[in-house]
Amino acid sequence: MTEKAGFRVLFLLTLKPGAQERFLAAYEAVRWVVARVPGHLGDQVCQSTEDPEEWLLTSQWRSAEDFLAWERTPEHRALAAPMLAAVARRRSQRYVVRHDTVGRTGTRRAEPAAQTADLEG
Repeated sequence: MTEKAGFRVLFLLTLKPGAQERFLAAYEAVRWVVARVPGHLGDQVCQSTEDPEEWLLTSQWRSAEDFLAWERTPEHRALAAPMLAAVARRRSQRYVVRHDTVGRTGTRRAEPAAQTADLEG
């Protein structure tokens, strides 16, 4: 059975050279506001280990409708503008989350004893 667990938005970003501090300051300003938006479950800001100008923002929502309602507001556009000013290239992708094990207890199972024995022996 497929479990619907929300909506995830990915923003793949390439920052302008030297814009990292400006970008992070703008992200900090946005994240505290969006944390109070109905349906917002959380977000992450990630920097590439291979290219310091490459970033990934993930945003998790209860539903696509919650995200789209927020995205259409003038407040969203105004808050996002300083972050986007630091970005040279961007791409977004949207996904329905079908199953989520992050933060749930009891999701990992122990390996069967026969497999464990093979690894030890």
